[in-house]
Amino acid sequence: MLKESLIAKTQGKANSEQIKIIDDVRITYLSPYLIRVEAQVFTDLASQTVWFRQFEAGRMEVTAKGNIITVETDGAVFTVKNKKPYSVLIKDTGKTEIFAKQKNLKGTCRTLDMVSGPTRLDDGLITENGAYLLDDSNTLLLDDKGRFVQREGGRDYYAFAYGKNYRETIRAFYAISSPVPVIPRYALGVWWSRYHAYTQQEYLDLMAEFKKREIPLTVATVDMDWHWVHSIKEKFGVSYNGWTGYSWNTDLFPDYKEFLKKLKDENLHVTLNLHPADGVHCYEDMYEEMAKAVGIDPKTKKKVDFKCGSDEFWNAYFDILHKPYERDGVDFWWIDWQQGKKSDVKGLDPLPALNHYHTLDNAEDGRMPMILSRYAGLGSHRYPLGFSGDTFINWKTLNFQPYFTANSANAAYSWWSHDIGGHHFGYKDDDLYLRWLEFGVFSPILRLHSTADQLLGKEPWKYRSEVYRSAKYWFNFRHRLIPYIFTMDHRTHSEGIALCEPMYYSYPESPIAYTVKNQYMFGSELLCCPITQPQHREINMGSVCAYIPKGRWVDIFTGQAYNGEKSVVLMRELDTIPVLAREGGIIPLSADRGNGVENPKCLEIWTMSGNGEFTLIEDNSKTSFAEHICKTKFSIEYANGKVKFTIGKAEGDTSVIPAARSYRVLVKDLEHDGMPVVMEFNDCDVNSEYSQEVDNTARVTKPSVSDAVINILSRWQEKTPVKRCKYQKLEKCKTEDELAQALKKVRLPKAVEFALKEYLAQE
Repeated sequence: MLKESLIAKTQGKANSEQIKIIDDVRITYLSPYLIRVEAQVFTDLASQTVWFRQFEAGRMEVTAKGNIITVETDGAVFTVKNKKPYSVLIKDTGKTEIFAKQKNLKGTCRTLDMVSGPTRLDDGLITENGAYLLDDSNTLLLDDKGRFVQREGGRDYYAFAYGKNYRETIRAFYAISSPVPVIPRYALGVWWSRYHAYTQQEYLDLMAEFKKREIPLTVATVDMDWHWVHSIKEKFGVSYNGWTGYSWNTDLFPDYKEFLKKLKDENLHVTLNLHPADGVHCYEDMYEEMAKAVGIDPKTKKKVDFKCGSDEFWNAYFDILHKPYERDGVDFWWIDWQQGKKSDVKGLDPLPALNHYHTLDNAEDGRMPMILSRYAGLGSHRYPLGFSGDTFINWKTLNFQPYFTANSANAAYSWWSHDIGGHHFGYKDDDLYLRWLEFGVFSPILRLHSTADQLLGKEPWKYRSEVYRSAKYWFNFRHRLIPYIFTMDHRTHSEGIALCEPMYYSYPESPIAYTVKNQYMFGSELLCCPITQPQHREINMGSVCAYIPKGRWVDIFTGQAYNGEKSVVLMRELDTIPVLAREGGIIPLSADRGNGVENPKCLEIWTMSGNGEFTLIEDNSKTSFAEHICKTKFSIEYANGKVKFTIGKAEGDTSVIPAARSYRVLVKDLEHDGMPVVMEFNDCDVNSEYSQEVDNTARVTKPSVSDAVINILSRWQEKTPVKRCKYQKLEKCKTEDELAQALKKVRLPKAVEFALKEYLAQE
């Protein structure tokens, strides 16, 4: 039998009050907007996709006439035709939607390996009109012993009818499939990864170089060369390419335990790359123990095959091959499965099996479970993180990734990790590297990676000096963002809201929100518009066409303010991208030094004028986190030039945070006597409430029309006489209306025109 820790806790059987049966069709009530329809064969086992069906029963009236069954709940009227959900009347909208005619907004895909630009995405759970039919008929089932087993036939559908309340569709899916786990805090910092045969000392020296340059790292990845890969025949007399391995390469790592200890001493968490497909060969350190565990005589030197259908194999796979290394300091595993979708279990793709069992096993010692692996279909959200694969290094690939990342929320998959900077091929472009890094800072996971090429290292000091300086800032900013991202991490787990979410989730009635594919919400407070195209050389700035929703939004880096609803082309220097905070937005940042990820002693809080609240969430970083959550509420009030910021007393388990904290609050868009508004709160008892007020403040104003024209035209890379001629036509403009009218008549390069129009779009 599988060991207890590898048996998932599911609840596949619904209450009898939830069920209606008509002939060979079984209808199960799951919510007023979600039903299950089975035909011919019924099952109460969990499936690969759906684990939970037991909910409080609501009103469900079922009637049959001929080949049509009508199912009415308080939220919808479903029509089942020929034993399959056909259409639904959503009562909230009063509209009837035919499932087969829904425009699917797409989800994600298994991998971006070898992708150069866009690639085809699988369907997601979200359709434009909000009716979605999930066909679960062909997935495997999970029996009560934790094994994947085949179905006995029949059809199995889930009919969702939440309309344009897209978040509710995703929440409903999480309710029946399982919430997204909380990601360990350390995973939210900066990862170092590279396909390269490092020696032990070479890797430690590299980590020391990052530290010396004050670039924080939280995860140290060692790719496949941690184990024996080359010269296996010469060393062990076995003809094998070394793709799969479980024994440390002592030529490269003469004392791996000391290596892991030194990484731990530097606050680094460790993951190792795995290719499990080829099993365990006779030269492996643990071969004898592994062979005996699965019934092989070690004297035969017969390979231990990788077997998805063997309980003995799975138990030994973890207890013999992995657990000892975890006790030595390996935190989690990077599962690099690339060998297709067939296994010794009919119909079972090894990838979801590996993701499933590795995640369960990784939690066995009370740690927050995590893996790094490829996406394996709906339900993969239970097994974060996603490894998107080996992409090309070019602008087309970068331009696809923000859309790919945010759109994955439609598949309930919210934790993608990309090879930031691209993996291979392509071409060297310092601007591309920095733009990719800026996106990486505002993506779920920031993981640098590249192929085994000495000329493709992603170390920031291998780029020109201004790019290096900017990259260093961004790495540090990502590390400082951990308190904000970790709060959103908890929100994803408890509320089912992805960290990166398409704009139409928040603004489903706005047609523009569906067109800005590379723009997304980054948590509750921030709107991100990565720049994914080369610089406009005429003005040495990058651009992105953005949707500004209703309300007031402020760029947290430049201070530029906009009032929506509108579309505008945003222009930015190479060293920044548009990241807008809503009015009253609050962004907590760590102000502690170093690369530690503990709940910080010092916080710097960026906030925008207006009225808003934010609750910081912290925990004990263990699987028992639910019993040890601590919440600290921040609020801002602004009216008539007076701003007040309040830090609430901590609620919950205050033992997980420092007993006293210091806060520095920056109101990013306000001035007082010509100076930025800053409030200091020093050595605050976390069990008490504190507040400060600043009066006679004013919002930062943009330059005058004359100054804006001079500033923008001064940047223009053009012959002076040409610039002078254009300036003479614009210098008389004293008001924004005059400038807007003049721009209709004066021909300028697009980039210069965009910059002037963005000025006009600002508050």
